[in-house]
Amino acid sequence: MRIPVGPGRARQAEVYRAGVLGRRPTIPSDLAELERRARRAMSPKAWAYVAGGAGNGATMRSNRAAFERRQLVPRMAAGHRQRDLSTTLLGQRLPSPLLLAPIGAAGLVRRGSDLMVARAAARLGTPYIVSNQGCSPMEDVARAMGGTPWWFQLYWSTDEDLVDSMLQRAEASGAAAVVVTVDTTMLGWRPRDLDLGSLPFSQGVGIAQYTSDPRFRQIVAERVDVAAAAGRDRDVEVTIGAVRSLLSISREHPGSWRDNLRSPVPRAAVETFLDIYSNPGLAWDHLATLPERTRLPVVVKGVLHPDDARRAVDLGAAGVVVSNHGGRQVDGAIASLDALAAVRSAVGGQTAVVLDSGVRSGADVVKALALGADAVALGRPYVYGLALDGQSGVRDVVANVVAELDLTLGLCGVGSVAEVGPDLLADAG
Repeated sequence: MRIPVGPGRARQAEVYRAGVLGRRPTIPSDLAELERRARRAMSPKAWAYVAGGAGNGATMRSNRAAFERRQLVPRMAAGHRQRDLSTTLLGQRLPSPLLLAPIGAAGLVRRGSDLMVARAAARLGTPYIVSNQGCSPMEDVARAMGGTPWWFQLYWSTDEDLVDSMLQRAEASGAAAVVVTVDTTMLGWRPRDLDLGSLPFSQGVGIAQYTSDPRFRQIVAERVDVAAAAGRDRDVEVTIGAVRSLLSISREHPGSWRDNLRSPVPRAAVETFLDIYSNPGLAWDHLATLPERTRLPVVVKGVLHPDDARRAVDLGAAGVVVSNHGGRQVDGAIASLDALAAVRSAVGGQTAVVLDSGVRSGADVVKALALGADAVALGRPYVYGLALDGQSGVRDVVANVVAELDLTLGLCGVGSVAEVGPDLLADAG
């Protein structure tokens, strides 16, 4: 009888068999090398946006240090021939406790980015949290996901009708949950982007959820009509940069590129987005309205304090994402992994808890599970794979993380995700 080898050994075999033929992986399994090659493959603006953090990067470094402080304590001779990586999250059975985090403006890395990510995720059965700042409408991404679950990330706009429209579209498109991101009511201080004067949304990149939305298009049309009635001609300084921005905005907007160049609508769409995309006055009272506005389970993303986690659950949230936005919002914030155990204790065992920020490997996933996470969201690494090899690159990065998760569990003497607990960890200080 042939014993199933599991995803870890299967992935190793795939790579080593290719090696016999003289072929090396396009996507390196070494994380530092993956990052180095991705940086070479990206434009300076894309790299700044994807890899950059807030301030001097202290939160990004803390995220990694928190994982490195925890040490796994393997147990021997457990007798498990294979591992069960499956888990249940929000009532859905998943093949592993891995999700793909929402990454906005990934079109800076590759055009068609969201669809490439969705197809790679679908191939592996990995849920994808579709970004509110994506480069493809959620309806198109939903089709690319097929039957694999996907969640929709919501940034709370200053226009309440637009919030409702986004929620309705997510429901109609088959989202399994809505992830309300509460830590980005304003953009953090991001020196890499600032020093390049680069905001992708001002170039029309990352606003496809808006330009495909009927309520947003209505707001834009009204804005254009008011400007036309007032006979206002904007005095725009003509520079090479301004021409490049106009070309980008026209290319990213739905419809004919040539028609968009002559139309005031694409530029008005960018201006409207910048005015209303996120609500700096977001309060718990806003979130309290969600049970009346959507049938979807609500997950609150950006929670680091246990009191905030309790508040979210008290208002009806089915889950929370413990996240500091990958270190992109507040410099010197607590590492997400360091906040995880207190949040889990605050919400109890029935609330879904996802750990986001700083995750780089399958071993990281195990550590997060041991500290109380039900699932873990992977971010920057899959974008690095996207930069190197498109859809196949995303697939390889995710497959590598799942493979290492499987092998790490096996080598630690654990037979299933459900068995992972705090006894698997030692704290190195």
